[in-house]
Amino acid sequence: MAAYTGTKDDYLKRLRRIEGQVRGIQRMVEDDTYCIDVLTQVSAVTKALQTVSLGLLEDHVGHCVVDAARDSDEAAQVKVREASDAIARLVRS
Repeated sequence: MAAYTGTKDDYLKRLRRIEGQVRGIQRMVEDDTYCIDVLTQVSAVTKALQTVSLGLLEDHVGHCVVDAARDSDEAAQVKVREASDAIARLVRS
């Protein structure tokens, strides 16, 4: 079971909203909207995706890492490494 199962509907709702924002950006480009206005919307979508990412990461640490730590030190190390790798990917993006 995924750590975010309890908040899955919230994530799906937010992702659908982001999907709509991306479609709006596509329309803006099709309509030759002023560059800065498009960039402003890209920034908003990026921030929204970062918020989803941070929420998923928090769920992972609070659920998956904690459960693994209860299981064994080795399992905990694996989950912490996964979280660290995910954080590194988020920071680079």
